[in-house]
Amino acid sequence: MSSVSKPNEQDDGLDAAVEQAIAVCGGDLRAAIRALIVANNFLESELAELKKAVSHAYTRGRFRTYAG
Repeated sequence: MSSVSKPNEQDDGLDAAVEQAIAVCGGDLRAAIRALIVANNFLESELAELKKAVSHAYTRGRFRTYAG
C-alpha cells in the first residue's frame, strides 16, 4: 500500500500553478520561492491597509449593520 495519496482535481490546479511559477523563474526553485514570498508579503501588506481603511470607515459611521 502506498503512502502517497491520489491527487484530486484541486491538486491538479495547484500542481499546474507550481509548475508555472517554476517555469516563470527559468526553472530556478530558489527564485520561484523568493518570488512567491515577495508576492505573499505584498498581499499581506495590502490586506493590512484594507483592514485599517475599513476599520476607520466603520468607526466614522460609513458602514452600518442592520438587523433584519
